[in-house]
Amino acid sequence: MYETLDLSVDDRGVARLVLNRVEKHNALSAQMIAELTQAAQRLGADDAVRVVVLTGAGKSFCAGGDLAWMQQQMAADPETRFAEARKLAEMLQALNTLPKPLIGALQGNAFGGGVGMASVCDVAIGVDTLKMGLTETRLGLIPATIGPYVVARMGEARARRVFFSARLFGAEEAVELGLLARAVPAEELEAAVEAEVVPYLSCAPGAVATSKALVRDLGPRVDDAAIDGTIRALVDRWETGEAAEGIGAFFEKRKAAWMR
Repeated sequence: MYETLDLSVDDRGVARLVLNRVEKHNALSAQMIAELTQAAQRLGADDAVRVVVLTGAGKSFCAGGDLAWMQQQMAADPETRFAEARKLAEMLQALNTLPKPLIGALQGNAFGGGVGMASVCDVAIGVDTLKMGLTETRLGLIPATIGPYVVARMGEARARRVFFSARLFGAEEAVELGLLARAVPAEELEAAVEAEVVPYLSCAPGAVATSKALVRDLGPRVDDAAIDGTIRALVDRWETGEAAEGIGAFFEKRKAAWMR
């Protein structure tokens, strides 16, 4: 059914949604964005599904936005850029509003959009060797569409430490920042995730869904106005000379003009 994802559901109703572009470190392509949106809608509507575990295949959880996809946006007209940015925003919101518990199992590194994916999980657990980073500014871009979820997860004060420096940080700091609930050795990841899953199997599914919606309403609002603002910010940034230089430098395997 999916080309960039693997999806399975066990007899308890625990779904496992696996990012599966191993050769690209699970970077978010247009196809993966579309398939994640479809999968979130499908899982949300399936009464047999009680919990969803989001993870990745291979060495990385998610390397962020696919740079070939970003390069296409640089060459596109503003209307196309806006439409593509909206698809990314809608995918994140579909996962964020999934009416089932969403448990992130970060078996490897998460950069850029991968940090955003971790931030829409209700609980994210990572291996203790992983690296994370909001690396967009190194490319002349900004962490726009993921921004509301990252800031909601970390809070503004902690977000300021890593949101615009492109600095990489490890699992211990990710726990301190609130991105991860726990960091565990790789061989303990499955057990740690299972410990998060099991309690939900004794809970009323409707009560869980309503409670999840309530906590979103009580916390920082990620509404249409905020999402539209991030889309506009991303589209505007794609049109800058810095973005052209940053993306160009990456593909030309050279340092961007601002790098020291």
